[in-house]
Amino acid sequence: MIFQQQLRIPGPTPLPERVVRAMDRPLVDHRGPEFKAVMDEIVPGLKKVFGTESDMLLLTCSGTGGLESAVANLVSPGEAVIVALCGNFGERFVSLNKAYGAEVIALEAEWGRPVEPSDLAEVLRAHPEVKLVFLTHNETSTGLTNNLQQLARVVRESGDRVLVVDGVSSVGSMPAEMDAWGIDVLISGSQKGWMAPPGLAFMAVGPRAWEQQSQARSPRFYFDWAKLRDEIAKGATPYTPAVGVAFGVQEGLRMLFEEGLDQVYRRHRVIADACAAGLEAAGFELFAADGYRSATVTSALPPDGLDVSALRSLLRQKYGVVIAGGQGKMTGKMVRVGHLGAVSVGDLIQVLWAIEQALEELDIKPADGRTLAAAGESLAREATPALA
Repeated sequence: MIFQQQLRIPGPTPLPERVVRAMDRPLVDHRGPEFKAVMDEIVPGLKKVFGTESDMLLLTCSGTGGLESAVANLVSPGEAVIVALCGNFGERFVSLNKAYGAEVIALEAEWGRPVEPSDLAEVLRAHPEVKLVFLTHNETSTGLTNNLQQLARVVRESGDRVLVVDGVSSVGSMPAEMDAWGIDVLISGSQKGWMAPPGLAFMAVGPRAWEQQSQARSPRFYFDWAKLRDEIAKGATPYTPAVGVAFGVQEGLRMLFEEGLDQVYRRHRVIADACAAGLEAAGFELFAADGYRSATVTSALPPDGLDVSALRSLLRQKYGVVIAGGQGKMTGKMVRVGHLGAVSVGDLIQVLWAIEQALEELDIKPADGRTLAAAGESLAREATPALA
């Protein structure tokens, strides 16, 4: 019987023992001084990781709730918006905007390819009247990371527009500098690199976004950013928050700062590169374009003859390893290995070893050690004790 899974999907992510212990305490009054003390630590900590001095808002919902809150606060019915997308979560931004009555101008890159700054610049020039631009930093459906710094620069150079970024699976695991890069809204969620359970969305909101919010006409109640800002300034939230999740985020932030953000980002990059090397050696074809592969999830097409569902089922049932399949039009056509948050080299080695064993059992490739050898060679090039 398997008592603990090796959870390697792009989120939710495994909880470190420290986070579990931090959450294993009695609840406190969410209007009292104890919870205010938690908020007084969380909010500045989040700002530091987001790289911002702007307002930090917390909502009890998933990351998608955070994305919807941005649409609800910024978009007016009938307003034209630009959505730059290259995968399933970019398509979600399209759907959210349409649900609120926006006229969506979609700039769509081929799945597995990044949004090109030149293409975005062309769309912006063609639509000077558009004030709102939405894009995804790290597209987990394809394992691709857009060059957010370059894309943000293109938006800033195009005029006084509001840039809204889905950073749900990137912030906390890879660099994302909101203020320095000129981002107006940056969104993340507790179940990703923050090493906490699902339940809290984080939205950093800058001055241009607040100006847009004051004019937008979409209906909103629970998602009203103005109410959130007023209460968070007091160390509270307007409605009952996920107190236990906040305990976890508090401890997760402490762990990030103890490790050091630069080292956190390096750890994710090194493990991602080793994962890619191992999967290639096992006969998989990496899906995301070279140079844009995510530090938090690796996507790959299976070797000839491999049934992705059969592989995932065997890994789960026999080895306790849980990896993700494809989403949207890639359902059943790829595997996605998550490596964000609480992840170490040892975790990756366990996953790759299990994949190699499973491939042999499924008569795809012999378990001859080539997968681990390739990962080991990649790790050796970036050797550091802190990754153990």
